[in-house]
Amino acid sequence: MTTQQQIRIEPAARMQGLPTQFFSSLVAKANKQVAMGKDIINLGQGNPDQPTPSHIVEALQNAAANPLYHKYPPFSGYSFLKEAVATRYKEDYGVELDPATEVAILFGGKTGLVEISQCFLNPGDICLVPDPGYPDYWSGVALAGASMEFMPLLAQNQYLPDLTAIDPETADRAKLMFLNYPNNPTGATADAAFYDDVIAFARKHNIIVTSDFAYGTIGYGEKPTSFLQSEGAKDVGIEVYTLSKSYNMAGWRVGFALGNAAIIEQINLIQDHYYCSLFGGIQEAAALALTGPQQCVQELTATYERRRNALFQALDEIGWKADMPSGSFFCWLPVPQGYTSEQFSDLVLEQAGVVVAPGNGFGASGEGYVRLGLLTSEERLQEAIHRIGKLSLFK
Repeated sequence: MTTQQQIRIEPAARMQGLPTQFFSSLVAKANKQVAMGKDIINLGQGNPDQPTPSHIVEALQNAAANPLYHKYPPFSGYSFLKEAVATRYKEDYGVELDPATEVAILFGGKTGLVEISQCFLNPGDICLVPDPGYPDYWSGVALAGASMEFMPLLAQNQYLPDLTAIDPETADRAKLMFLNYPNNPTGATADAAFYDDVIAFARKHNIIVTSDFAYGTIGYGEKPTSFLQSEGAKDVGIEVYTLSKSYNMAGWRVGFALGNAAIIEQINLIQDHYYCSLFGGIQEAAALALTGPQQCVQELTATYERRRNALFQALDEIGWKADMPSGSFFCWLPVPQGYTSEQFSDLVLEQAGVVVAPGNGFGASGEGYVRLGLLTSEERLQEAIHRIGKLSLFK
């Protein structure tokens, strides 16, 4: 039997330029410990732990039997879903959106955050990116062949970028800016005054603003502010919204781009070449989530607040000092002296059986911190901190 020679497989340069997905290595480390029979408390990922509310699940179950949805849906999605998210924004934020021209349906928020770079960045263009920030911003920029300039998010600035510190020449060359509040990974929130400054900055330098509002319903004390609430926001950019966190629908992959009509047109255009929209049954259930009872959203935020409070009580007991987050379901904690983010993460995994995400995985300014997710019970959160406390690193 003769052996046939295989062809040479050479990935395109764009594939070789993609950033490393550091979460995959984090998962591998955790799985190795699990395989050894250890009880691991995983606080390192951002996957909601609660089920989707039953009325939304039932809506999908019923809609799945509709023969209309067994055909291809409209390329840009059903109008009833666009109208539903426009209604939600009007009720929650007082923002008027034209469903026909100012709403695009996305395969989850992540997709839109990657697509917008491909829509508007050419090789050599500059994108302003928060540091630390969500790593998939980097993925879209890399696929576009563009370059990133990082905006440090520092504790002394309440984890908001200092726009005055951006070099004017760099700002003039930049075409796109990513923002994310409530913030992943820091848990910080932004107010209307900050967004007003962003809009003025974007006008001055002709920059498209993309506000990642994935955690828009998760705020403690005050309701998070939408970028689109500020006057002129739709003149300079869009907001990316998702049902993943608000309604525990991460696996459903339902998101939206909202705002500037010219930007929305380009997102719809690129999606025409990638997809044929979401399964219609999911769109119907998503519309019900947005227009139906919102008590589930309020209850979920209350659950995260109780978990946050329980975690910080445990942190205080072991002497681990940190700023309490004002939004999102993440906590951003400084590592003890003498450790890098990764060294500390490896130590607490191996010796305490707790997974935390090293801050340097979110950018250079994340060094010296770890991110914890409020995605397990209050009891398990406190147990995780008490396990770490037994290592006597904070005395």
